[in-house]
Amino acid sequence: MTISLEERQQAARGSVGSLLATTVAILWARLWRAKLRYDPATQLVVATGMVSGFARAGTTVGGVFLTRREPSAALLRHEAVHADQWARHGLTFPVRYLVEEVGRPGRMNRFEVEAGLKDGGYPQ
Repeated sequence: MTISLEERQQAARGSVGSLLATTVAILWARLWRAKLRYDPATQLVVATGMVSGFARAGTTVGGVFLTRREPSAALLRHEAVHADQWARHGLTFPVRYLVEEVGRPGRMNRFEVEAGLKDGGYPQ
């Protein structure tokens, strides 16, 4: 499916840095032959069917969720918060996330906590 410019802008949440990351993520997903769709409920571009090219169960880059399987509504809610974090922090978000992950991995990572541990599938 073709993702329109309007859908990319909505997924990027009005952030120029996030729009750049969203565009690169869509290109990355296409290289991995992912199936792309726009989810209006979360305003995310969802790239499914990827064999690799993402971390854990999936990774949000800008406004794109890269993953292997079709995600649940709960997981998309979680990933939509990560898209909001991309919009808020712009291109510095991956560095901020990595620093946080090194100091407080997984369920202790403040970005994961903000996104909702339960929706993200973290063990309670």
